Amino acid sequence: MAASLRIALIAMSGVRACDPELMALGLTLPGFVERGKLIASLPSLGLLTLAGLTPKHHQQRYIEVTALGPNAGEQTLLDLPTDVDLVAISSLSAQIHDAYRVAEHYIQQGITVVMGGLHVTSVPHEAIARGITAVVGEGEPVWLDLLSDAEQGQLKPLYDARGRSFDLARAPLPAIELLDLSRYNRLTVQTSRGCPWQCSFCASSILLTRHYKQKPIERVLAEVDAICARWPNAFIELADDNAFVNARYWKALLPALAERHVRWFAESDLSIHEDPELLDLMRRAGCAQVLIGFESPNAAGLAGLELRRDWKRRHVDSYRQAVQTIQSHGITVNACFVIGLDGQGPEIFDQVRAFVADVAPYDVQITLPTAFPGTPYYQQMLQAGRLIEPEAWERCTLFDLNVEPTEMSTDELRAGFKRLVVDLYSQDATDQRRQAFRRQRQTGGVSPKEQGS
Repeated sequence: MAASLRIALIAMSGVRACDPELMALGLTLPGFVERGKLIASLPSLGLLTLAGLTPKHHQQRYIEVTALGPNAGEQTLLDLPTDVDLVAISSLSAQIHDAYRVAEHYIQQGITVVMGGLHVTSVPHEAIARGITAVVGEGEPVWLDLLSDAEQGQLKPLYDARGRSFDLARAPLPAIELLDLSRYNRLTVQTSRGCPWQCSFCASSILLTRHYKQKPIERVLAEVDAICARWPNAFIELADDNAFVNARYWKALLPALAERHVRWFAESDLSIHEDPELLDLMRRAGCAQVLIGFESPNAAGLAGLELRRDWKRRHVDSYRQAVQTIQSHGITVNACFVIGLDGQGPEIFDQVRAFVADVAPYDVQITLPTAFPGTPYYQQMLQAGRLIEPEAWERCTLFDLNVEPTEMSTDELRAGFKRLVVDLYSQDATDQRRQAFRRQRQTGGVSPKEQGS
């Protein structure tokens, strides 16, 4: 009979900036931290998926560890359970140093630790050098082999899934039964992995799988049903890099999703504004908001960001119409901009202000250029000698600059970014966007500027 393992699944959670001024601003600007809090509250879908694959004779528990502080850190480590045989840790780059502390805490007690995800896939040698077993690429193709080796005490230092493709038709139900649902305001469901576009800075599932692939509709609905059975009136966040690439797939899925009466959020490119049938179906099926990476309100800064077809730059003239069309269907837009891209000088701050005031997306997300390990952007910046502290992973927060800008100094960029944060995320600015959205719905997508003309 196979040995039973006591497995601890540990997710490093919490989102914070290193810059103390930005952290202080977050205390007084609710709009600035709203999205960060939502991200921080999401459980690790990767760990829950592996838990769903795990044979039933193993015992599992799911644990979240927030960022370890310099004073309370040791007490947090001592609070972690030690009556386990195997620890599996998931962490993004920004929390990886805390994740290594957790791993080393267990290794010192003779407990086996494995780590995977985007960061470990990009720099597996870091984990291996610390005595941690690294899982590279998608976890599902190697997880059962890893568990079998662990049962026999023969765990390898590396499990590399990059040469193996996982069929999402075989995806298990994530083990949400391991969660205390009272701690969350939304849960995640994944309908696809990868993205047909290749943005140079993108650190998401495109680093784990080479090909865009879709989960069968019946499996997506089974996951939604499992959530609804445990959580009435659920709010779901789609864990897709670019959800609506396959419009035919979604037009088949959305009517069935509408029958579940859930509300949900997704990330998309702006092409959905060209398909009114899709937008109508999305709204009827409970879509509350789409997050769209516009990156820049004009062509400056967009050249070369998308490595295959320069798609964003070619569609920049559609930005205004895209926001207005989507919001006229009752779906709010979270418009995302990266401030300080190559080609953007100090004028970018006023350009973003003007775009937001004119077009009035319901939400706005501004970030700084961030070179994540494993991305083409990181390699470009490394070769150009423009990385600020190349392995300071704790700066990979999207709010802490880790590359040298070309058109302004780092001090100009940081100062201008903070002023923009104050302008865009104040309560007054947030209220004005909310009011403009309600007017846009009533007037069929006409912008505030056009209404006053």
